[in-house]
Amino acid sequence: MPRTRVRFRTVPAAALAAAGLGAALAGCGSAVADVPPGRTSVVASFYPAAWLAERVGGDDVYVRTLTRPGAEPHDLELTARQVAQVEKADLAVYVKGVQPAVDDAVREHAKGRSLDAASLVATLPPPSGDESEIEEHDGDRGHADVGYDPHVWLDPVRMAAIATALGDRLARADGAHAAAYRQRAAGVAAELSGLDRRYRDGLKDCARRDIVTAHAAFGYLAERYGLRQVSVAGIDPSMEPSPKRLAALTREVRSTGATTIFTERLVSSKVADSLAREAGVRTAVLDPVEGVEKGSSDDYTSIMDRNLRTLRPALECS
Repeated sequence: MPRTRVRFRTVPAAALAAAGLGAALAGCGSAVADVPPGRTSVVASFYPAAWLAERVGGDDVYVRTLTRPGAEPHDLELTARQVAQVEKADLAVYVKGVQPAVDDAVREHAKGRSLDAASLVATLPPPSGDESEIEEHDGDRGHADVGYDPHVWLDPVRMAAIATALGDRLARADGAHAAAYRQRAAGVAAELSGLDRRYRDGLKDCARRDIVTAHAAFGYLAERYGLRQVSVAGIDPSMEPSPKRLAALTREVRSTGATTIFTERLVSSKVADSLAREAGVRTAVLDPVEGVEKGSSDDYTSIMDRNLRTLRPALECS
């Protein structure tokens, strides 16, 4: 059976009060009481934003992540306490279009104190051509309809630009540590430039250029390194393909000579596994870096490096 999700958006403060919940939101002042003195408070929507905030901010910031470790971020529903954290933070870092509840909270409670990563780089249009063949489980999409593909963090070059912009934004918010923010941002950008070089070298000479993915998260990575993404689902991983789309995908996988269908850690691989069996190919995990399990030693760059090691044999790169 398809997974059914019930989605709750953040509610404006006036509506909360009318519902008798205003006191709950007002009582969340303690949500920011544990920010150490002298540190800039940052709320990050999910892992990639938190990774950047922690690396660029260093010891000068206190970062809270709205999405719990290991959770699928598109399903996020904000509590009143989390809305208060957005409202009280010195800066909210997010990617508009990934989590509608966060988009709502930032618009209503963090005007002038937010940084939308997607607004800092050139974006790609959402995947086209299969929208009529995607089954939406609850009449809503996990991503907001923003008119672009929001998965900008999967391109190291764009991530480097976002890191630089974040350093500048933190420097304006906390002038006493401006030089340190910009220095750390430059270091992160250099690290990401190294990751970009490894991808360019590693994917330069490959027998195949098609990657069949569980959902359309890898458009930016594909564009950067000359690959072609064929996705089982759309940009929202909860949207399953219709039987017609699955049959077309099976034919396409066979025609391209692909040997691998790439699944993910945080969402069910049932549909991708079924397609792999039908097409007679194997599966492997290609991580969209949307979350890291609690206690894991992984971080953004280690996951991206592992993705490269996964792609090279699948594409028969020399």
